[in-house]
Amino acid sequence: MYRPVLDSIGGSLALTSIFAALPLLTLFIMLGALRLRAWVAALISLTVAVAVAVLVYSMPIGQVLLAGTEGAAFGFFPILWIVINAIWVYNMTVVTGHFDVLRRSFGTISDDQRIQGVIIAFSFGALLEALAGFGTPVAITSVMLIALGFKPIKAATVALVANTAPVAFGALAVPITTLATVSGLPQQDLGSMVGRQTPLLGVFVPMALVFIIDRGRGVRQTLPATLVCGVVFAVAQYLTSNFLSVPLTDIVAALASAVAVVLVLRVWQPAQTYTEAPETVSVGGGSTSTGSTSTGSGRGTRGVPAAGGDHPVGPGSGTVAELAARDAGIVDSRADVMRAYAPYLIIIAVFVVAQIPAVKDALDSVTKLFTWPGLDLQTASGKASALPTFKFNWLAAAGTLMVIAGLITIPVIGIKPGAAARAYAATYRQLATAIVTVMAVLGLAYVMNSSGQTATLGAWMAGAGAAFALISPVLGWLGVAVTGSDTSSNSLFGALQVTAAGKAGLEPVLMAASNSSGGVLGKMISPQNLAIACAAVGMSGREGDLFRKVIGWSIGFLAFMCVLVYLQSTPVLGWMVP
Repeated sequence: MYRPVLDSIGGSLALTSIFAALPLLTLFIMLGALRLRAWVAALISLTVAVAVAVLVYSMPIGQVLLAGTEGAAFGFFPILWIVINAIWVYNMTVVTGHFDVLRRSFGTISDDQRIQGVIIAFSFGALLEALAGFGTPVAITSVMLIALGFKPIKAATVALVANTAPVAFGALAVPITTLATVSGLPQQDLGSMVGRQTPLLGVFVPMALVFIIDRGRGVRQTLPATLVCGVVFAVAQYLTSNFLSVPLTDIVAALASAVAVVLVLRVWQPAQTYTEAPETVSVGGGSTSTGSTSTGSGRGTRGVPAAGGDHPVGPGSGTVAELAARDAGIVDSRADVMRAYAPYLIIIAVFVVAQIPAVKDALDSVTKLFTWPGLDLQTASGKASALPTFKFNWLAAAGTLMVIAGLITIPVIGIKPGAAARAYAATYRQLATAIVTVMAVLGLAYVMNSSGQTATLGAWMAGAGAAFALISPVLGWLGVAVTGSDTSSNSLFGALQVTAAGKAGLEPVLMAASNSSGGVLGKMISPQNLAIACAAVGMSGREGDLFRKVIGWSIGFLAFMCVLVYLQSTPVLGWMVP
């Protein structure tokens, strides 16, 4: 049995933290500075974590390798299992041409791609986050944006930044449920507190998305729509989490924000219409050079070259000009539109039915819990560690529900079983490098967690006393940056946040909630989510470029959250704590 010593270097948490941070520093430097491919950076960083565990923490090499294999397995199931099957459903709609119909349908709401970006990435993405989470909204919305004519790197950036405010309540509030379990605090109190933090982010995220798409001019021209979208989302998230139902928070907020934008567009439209205007396109491993235009503005901007690759090429692919030519004179019937929306309506229906108590119990009845063979761990306090326990909920898993939705979708959209099978195989080829990256990153996370590296960093930060309120969200951010999951981050640091709050005389509910609220901002820089986004849009190997696009937004929003939590720990905003 292995029990970590958190201050293994000279009895000093600070000195030990320097070594504990090496795997993360290696990962971020390789992605952001050296521009290595994500799967290479992840494997090298995993090697560094193994070395630190063995040489600094004296963890037996056998236990280290077993922890890494468990993490890799968790990376595939349930995380990649969700993403693979979600992308499969999308790929089937591309093959059959139904995605073209869906794209034209969104175009009837607004032909301004800034508005389309907000509706798809923010509102629809929030709905997907509410139902599935674990990278699903990034994977699906990024390819939806590409089909509407967005440059690949811009589509991926918008999808990642949009996937912030909804994350804490994602997958029917599993992060909050997990946080309540590990912290011993009431779920409703934690949900209410998070519902008084992340909605303030939600107000600004739609404007941030438009800024990414069309800079400051776009923000000014679309302000009525983005402001209404953000405010309605925030109010709905606050009211639902505090007074209705924590698990339903994102569902209500997502639908309310989408309806609000549609209603605004009935009485108001941007003075100028913005569209991405690709100049040249070379499909199948070539490059794309694009510009953008706003009707009537006479202004164009040179875009960033985007690598081609294994992004599926089908009826949903092509330049804006090609899509416009293809759409000329096409009038989709109501039946065609319904079939185009059907896959996503089926996904929603399947996930909602799965939450009915009787159905949920039946799905969970075959779930297997087992200890990872040979892995025997304790926490630093001497208690049995929960890390070796692996939950194989093969029938209740969100990825399996996505498979069920996909099977129902096959006859609805009229794709032949053989074509559906070929699309499934193509999805694995499309996500090959992302699969390696995610499994390596989760292996890294499990090695760091089991050896004590993560706990060392957390304990060192918790020594800040009353100032801990200012850095508390950073712990959650760090946890999600490593694991790619707010749920995992809450399980790592939830109890630590409560302990630190008690030592510093801070409110435990506030500190625990800030772990989840700060964690959502690490989602966009998590290597596993970067890999998923790049694979989805055919940019595998350019995770470093995408990392540099989103790191500023991640740190900026994190700084905002740190200040908010600090003020909530003082009389200035202390009235916001339930």
